[in-house]
Amino acid sequence: MKFLSIPLLLFFFSFSFQTFAQETTPIPEVTNDSIILLTPTAGPTFRPFVIPTSLPPIKAPTIRKTSVNTLGISNWIKKNKLGFDITQIAFVNWNAGGTSSISGLVKGNFIRVYTRENYKWQNELIFRYGLNKQDGIELRKTDDAVLINSTFGYRKDTLTNWYYSAKFNFNTQFTAGYSYPNKEVAISRAFAPAYVFIGLGAEKIDKKKNYSYYISPFTSKTTLVLDQTLADQGAFGVDAAIYDTNGVLIQKGKRSRSELGFLFSSQIKKEIFKNIHLDNRLSLYSDYINRFGNVDIDWNLQLELVVNKYVKANIGSQLIYDDDIKSKREENGVQITEGPKVQLKQVLGVGIVYEF
Repeated sequence: MKFLSIPLLLFFFSFSFQTFAQETTPIPEVTNDSIILLTPTAGPTFRPFVIPTSLPPIKAPTIRKTSVNTLGISNWIKKNKLGFDITQIAFVNWNAGGTSSISGLVKGNFIRVYTRENYKWQNELIFRYGLNKQDGIELRKTDDAVLINSTFGYRKDTLTNWYYSAKFNFNTQFTAGYSYPNKEVAISRAFAPAYVFIGLGAEKIDKKKNYSYYISPFTSKTTLVLDQTLADQGAFGVDAAIYDTNGVLIQKGKRSRSELGFLFSSQIKKEIFKNIHLDNRLSLYSDYINRFGNVDIDWNLQLELVVNKYVKANIGSQLIYDDDIKSKREENGVQITEGPKVQLKQVLGVGIVYEF
């Protein structure tokens, strides 16, 4: 019995091995770019799972440059300010004497600044218009100005504060101006004069110290006098009209004057004390061709005293000297033209300001 069981075991093992070999799927040939994993299926059959060792290249996403950075913050900085100042003096049975008056000034300041990497584009629009009314005296203008400033700058890296800059400046007024009390003959009008500055230079902007200054060795200054009557008079430095001995017009006055010169301008804008803000602007210009070294000055100083978010007091002054602007005075009803003089304006007011 013992010897009979050994042949039976050998026969059973041989039969089982042949059956298993017939039901097994042959292993596929291994290639250089594939890895074979054998995954069992139902029963003893195995099927290969192939994982490719080389994957198709992944295409990098396209990056589009827009005016909004990756954090969703716009590269534009926008500031808008509208204000109205009013001053009133009233007298009733005032023994010391005096004249009641009321003055109003509307003003606005709009700023747009675009900053991106090494580029900076600054734009500013300023306007002011004021009127005064006194008892027994007609309505008179106290302030009138429109200014547009635009500067585009490029710097080599983000560490330097120096920019290669191109600057554009334009300023004029809204309505006619008079040498009061004479209100029959206008001494200025809209676009008479108007000044246009275009130049190339370098600008340093220091945000920590809140100042900037601009130097341009090549700046053109164009003076426009688009009112022909004023142009014929030679107002604001343009060539006057030519008349013969009988007073007959031979040639009309030129309505523009062009200069090329050196420009230096600076601005300091900071909070000097708590709730007291300073805005100091200075511009110096000298023409290369006509009397180089004779400097035109435009100095504007503004102090803003903050009472609260909407109520503010303003103290301002402006000093102008331009050799091309001749002073005029009234004598016995006749206007007399004199040489250039220092022009000075001072303003003090309290009003409402809305910023948005």
